[in-house]
Formats: sequence, structure tokens, C-alpha cells
Amino acid sequence: MCLDNGGRFTFINTFNTRCEIAKRGKNKQGRNNLRQISYALFCCADGHMPLSYDVYEGNRNDARQFPLMLRSFDSFFKELCAISGTADCKPDTTLIFDKGNNSAPNFKLLDSLNLPFVGSLKLCEHKELAQVSNKDSSFVPCTTAELNGTKSFRVKKNVYGRERVLVVSFSQDLFNAQWLTLQNDIAKATESLSVLQQKLEDRVNGVIKGGKVPTTDSIEKQCHNILSRQYMKRVIKVTIEERSDGIPRLEYAIDADAVHELSDTYLGKHILITSRDDWDDAKIITAYRSQFVIEDVFKEMKDRHTGSWWPLHHWTDSKIKVHALYCTISLLLRALVMRRVRQAGLQISMKRIFSELDGIREVVNFYPRKGRQKVERCQSVLTKPSEIQQRLMLIGSSLNRVGNGC
Repeated sequence: MCLDNGGRFTFINTFNTRCEIAKRGKNKQGRNNLRQISYALFCCADGHMPLSYDVYEGNRNDARQFPLMLRSFDSFFKELCAISGTADCKPDTTLIFDKGNNSAPNFKLLDSLNLPFVGSLKLCEHKELAQVSNKDSSFVPCTTAELNGTKSFRVKKNVYGRERVLVVSFSQDLFNAQWLTLQNDIAKATESLSVLQQKLEDRVNGVIKGGKVPTTDSIEKQCHNILSRQYMKRVIKVTIEERSDGIPRLEYAIDADAVHELSDTYLGKHILITSRDDWDDAKIITAYRSQFVIEDVFKEMKDRHTGSWWPLHHWTDSKIKVHALYCTISLLLRALVMRRVRQAGLQISMKRIFSELDGIREVVNFYPRKGRQKVERCQSVLTKPSEIQQRLMLIGSSLNRVGNGC
């Protein structure tokens, strides 16, 4: 099962005191100026099936919400066990989460609940593993088709108070994407530095005379902002020198050795942490990559056509919680439809399902009265369906038969 958290911005007024959940916090959509509501969700890794959810304050970070979700989920299973009358009915589950939830107390809680997990670690926190060359012989290629271009090795290391299994993986696809991102960031940073450098030269040459005279501190601050993207301070060396005229000079250069070192070490890597030491590397990597399922769920819920979260026409805590409830129920219904469609062998997305169903039209044909007929005859027929629409209708009819049989 996968766990993820996300903030949903609202247009709730700043001075609305009837809502305690909506708070300002970091928003991935760049709407930090608006009050937001956070939503956490457990769902199955093999589908969109929601298992548990929570709505909470928009300024609470993931690491603080993580233990609350775990305890709530564990209590849910204990209640099921009590109802069923068995000592332990907890299924064989594995929790998959990202590095934003990492902390020593959270891993201690996972150990106490005896809940198997697969997570990830920051490369910068384990430099001795991140700096292993991507061409090192310790990497073993993964043989499964879905992990083509991926290789890995595992080690044991004391992390968060206990010796744990770490899997270091390298993906060629991830490397290609990160390499392009690095080149793009370098191009943007050097362009901004060139503009800043030219402005300083123009001031020295008298082209720019007005305004506040730049200082070494102000130029350093601007350079810090320009090089704020990952690895930029490492690959672009900046020198600021203040001369006798009081105007600082800026020089910069790309460190080719640093770029080469990054491409041979950090780029393309993931460090996974797991308690599933009985699994092979390929299974651990595949499990972690299944996180895309819950990421797709969050995108779907935010979609104004497929999902149901927006628009949010509520501004009190109680109604916002009810809104979250029926949005989750809507997700559950979509997940059940998706699971049934996949079981029938139809591998299409939820958007495609909705699009195909929306394309089915009912036509009502009216015929003129004949003889002594008092009302016009009418006949309802469906438009000619496509092959996929026919299969969806067959799946729907089978569901109706099952429902009528129950």
C-alpha cells in the first residue's frame, strides 16, 4: 500500500475564523499566498483503491502527519480483528512512502508496529553510497522486463537506530531526465549570471548611473538566488571581487570536473530503505516505483473533469471534512470500476473509461400515429458503439447481473 500527502489550496478568506483546518503552507502548485487544506491517503499499490484518509491543517508537514496516519491505520486493522474474533487478521502489507516522511521517531514507530516498509533516503545523507561510480562492478543489472536499464546493489547500514537493508539503484531513464534537467538549469543560471555581470560592467563604464550602488553582499545574495537549483552551486563557481571604485566585479565559470563527477555518481541514483530483506532488489525497486499509483490518484482528484475535489464551496471545518469524505467515496467508486475493467482484460486509463462512456448516446425515435393510435410510438436505441464501448457495456451488464443475483 502507498501513502502520500498533498495540499489543496482554497479561496477561504484570511479573516474567516470558522475554519481552523485551512492554513497557509508550502503549496506544490505555487499558491503559497492562499490558505490550503492537507489531505493524506493510503491506497492499494495494485489499483486506486483507497484504504484510509485524513484531512488536516495545511501548515502541518508530512513527517508530523505520518505517525498519526500510521496509528489510525493500525487501529483500523485491530478493530477488524476484534470484529472477526481472530487474534491477528492483519494482511501481509508493505507500506511505501517517500523521503519526506523520514525521521527517527517515525522509523521507531514502524518498528514498534512491525509494519514492513519500502522508502527512500536522501543521497546527500549517505554520500559514501551516492559517490559510488555508476559504472562500478558492484551494480548488478535487473533482469525483469519492466526494469530494463536499471541496475542495483544492496548493503546493510545502521540507519535511524537499527541496521537496515539499503538498495542503491541506478536507472538509465532517470539519469537521462536528470542530465537534461541539469543542462537546462546550467543554461538558465549562466544566462542570469551573464546579465548580472553585464549590469555591473555597465555601471563601471557609466552606462548605468542611477539607482542604488550594488554591494558585495547584494551581489552575493543575487548569486545565491540564481544558483538555488540543485547542484548549481557545485557546478558553477562564482567569484565576487570589490575594487577601489567600490563596485564589485563578478566572474563565473562552469566546473567541468564537477559536472563529470555528478554524472558518474549522483545522477540516476536512488537509495531505497526497506525492512523486506527477504525480497530481491528487483521486487524492492518495483514496489517503490508503484508510488506512481497514488501520485496519479492525487492528480485525478485535482482534475476538475475526472476528480471531485474542486470546486470546494465550503468554509467550515465540519463541511470540509464531509467534502473530503464524499470525494474519497467517489475515488472508491472509480477504483472499483477501474479494477473491474482491468480484471476483464481492458488496459485503459480512468480518463479513457469516462471518455468512452460519455460517447455512448441514447437516441429516441418517434413514429407518426397510425390508424386509431392515440399516442405516438417511440423507440429508444443506442448509437453504434465502438469496440471498447461494447466491452464496457458488457462489463456493466455483468455487474448488474451479479447485483441482481445478490
